[in-house]
Amino acid sequence: MTIRETTTIRIRFNETDPLGIVWHGNYISYFEEGRESFGRKHGLSYLDVKTNGYVTPIIESNTKHKLPLKYGDIATIETTYEDCKSAKMIFNYKIFNPDGKVACIGRTVQVFVNLEDELALTLPPFFEAWKKKEGLMK
Repeated sequence: MTIRETTTIRIRFNETDPLGIVWHGNYISYFEEGRESFGRKHGLSYLDVKTNGYVTPIIESNTKHKLPLKYGDIATIETTYEDCKSAKMIFNYKIFNPDGKVACIGRTVQVFVNLEDELALTLPPFFEAWKKKEGLMK
């Protein structure tokens, strides 16, 4: 089962370098925008997670740049949840340019840490309930 969300952003001037293209470090922020859009739609926003007593720091991220985005472009971010059995969340991203071509792909991995800074080694109850609701586990 694939769970995904798509959102759009407008590339701002301050996100570009002197050549007018998006500075590579900003793509991580675009992944975050996609992840938050996903979270708001599916009940996994940062605030939802924190309300349940956890935070989800990123422990791994990667990007592959295919085509440049430029100031003023409307880019589309497709965020897809990748299911796994571990107590973590994996998201894959595709960012499309205005022509619908892939500009960047990436992936992030987040773990669950409770508010006492302890790493969760098993699925937090709220996340297990979410996975059941989404049909990812029985």
